[in-house]
Amino acid sequence: MRAARPAPLATPELTERQRVVLRALVAAYIAEAAPVGSATISHLLSQPLSSASIRNTMAELREIGLVDQPHTSAGRVPTTAAIRIFVDQLMDTPELGPYERRALAQPFEGVDASAAVRLAGQVLSESARQLGFVVAPRLARVRLQHVSFVRLSTDRLLVVLVARSGRVHRRVVEESTWRDQAELDRVAALLNERIQGLSLDDLRARLEGELRALRDRADGLVARALALGLRAIDLDGEASADLLLGTRLALLDQPEFRDPERIRELFAAIETGERLLAIIDRAVESAGVSVALGEQLDAPELVRCALVAAPYGRAGEPPQGVLGVIGPCRMDYRRVIPLVDYCSVLVSRKLQSADEPTPSAG
Repeated sequence: MRAARPAPLATPELTERQRVVLRALVAAYIAEAAPVGSATISHLLSQPLSSASIRNTMAELREIGLVDQPHTSAGRVPTTAAIRIFVDQLMDTPELGPYERRALAQPFEGVDASAAVRLAGQVLSESARQLGFVVAPRLARVRLQHVSFVRLSTDRLLVVLVARSGRVHRRVVEESTWRDQAELDRVAALLNERIQGLSLDDLRARLEGELRALRDRADGLVARALALGLRAIDLDGEASADLLLGTRLALLDQPEFRDPERIRELFAAIETGERLLAIIDRAVESAGVSVALGEQLDAPELVRCALVAAPYGRAGEPPQGVLGVIGPCRMDYRRVIPLVDYCSVLVSRKLQSADEPTPSAG
């Protein structure tokens, strides 16, 4: 499983010795959250190198922008570019073991697809110890189960759209011509005959096509019902994606965010949902797990952060949403990437099973 990179950073050509030392440096830094000395790196190498060779190699890595030295007497820390190289080229990504898979899947047992989507961010927060998030499917892509109407007043109508996943969307429209609830129920029945698991976009196209075919009978019951159906699903401006966040407390366990100023910067970035949605949209590719680091997030307040995310959805269709985590650049990618990947598999399975017909009794 190789993480996709959303925007290239300059990648210098490294010698084999530089690669070996850089791999050990980044691994130790991720584990310890502190500058790393030559002795620590020496213990991590499968082939021994002298302390002088390690120091010389670290100096070379510093010259090409892959290593920093916070203080003259301290060890070294990898730069964001070094962590990018580690993720893309030097890191092996193990599969989750059976126990970890069961633990991750347990919260999703016995819940419908809509609840699974809502749970995903919290599950990732708790399992990855980062800030988990999920971007819920845009309503225009959700497959519908049925629609119903409830007369609220002489000129207001409640529209209830229920998706196959269990998601419910309610909206009020201005409408005064259909006054009788029994008539509204017949209109709903006529529309439900046409839904057949279509998305809102597909249903809109179907209703518009039928209306064009009935243009010479615009006053007919069916034409009027189809026109009401189009108004009921006209969600322009309402159908934006929902961003759901897991607990932020998980971030407080990270040494990087014990500084009040840094945690304030991060929370400021995620406070506005639309801004974070834009960051996620820029960072995530259409398939597989994406990793975006520092400047790749294109947000000054997140320059020391990383995002690991994966799309989810039904097999053979465009992704319906995205889930993942945000945390410090120094996160355990070997653990986080497979967690995000498998969580996307679990949510995708829930969406897929929601579309499968329920077996009839007997």
